[in-house]
Amino acid sequence: MRSGSKLRGAFHFVLTLASILALAPCSSAQKTQVASGNNSNLDDIAIRQLVAMYAKSVDDADVSLAARVWLDSPDVSFIHPLGHEHGFEQIKQHVYKHLMGETFSERKLSPRDIAVHVHGDSAWVEFYWDFNAKFRKDRSPITTHGRESQVYWKMPNGWRLVHVHYSAMPITQEKQGF
Repeated sequence: MRSGSKLRGAFHFVLTLASILALAPCSSAQKTQVASGNNSNLDDIAIRQLVAMYAKSVDDADVSLAARVWLDSPDVSFIHPLGHEHGFEQIKQHVYKHLMGETFSERKLSPRDIAVHVHGDSAWVEFYWDFNAKFRKDRSPITTHGRESQVYWKMPNGWRLVHVHYSAMPITQEKQGF
């Protein structure tokens, strides 16, 4: 029995030593990530990919692609200058199908200056955007510029968009924008 106990002790020592050596070349930030299982760099990349997919879903007025970005829930929301949508069904109908699909024949949303902030299973994104489109009824062009914030939740199947709030660029004239 004693030799079995010594063997288990030696095995435990080797595993502990291997763990220490595996972490030795890492920086303290990397050690924290490894120890906690939190890899915010991978989360940042995943969320940036979702922002790009979101822009593509707007460009194409593509509800199927939007469904890969948004959480399919009545709790999600989208605040924009023309309204406030509650639930993914309203977002699909009012934003994707009506506003993007029926109003415009061509669309191009270009996010820029993207900042991703990950905090556990939640994240928020801030960015500015340029939007170029053509109205369906007369093919006249429109160009707008704005800013957007988005909230994401980390679900078992990955990050999902749960809230968007967008608005025009800041008004810089005195006594306006209140």
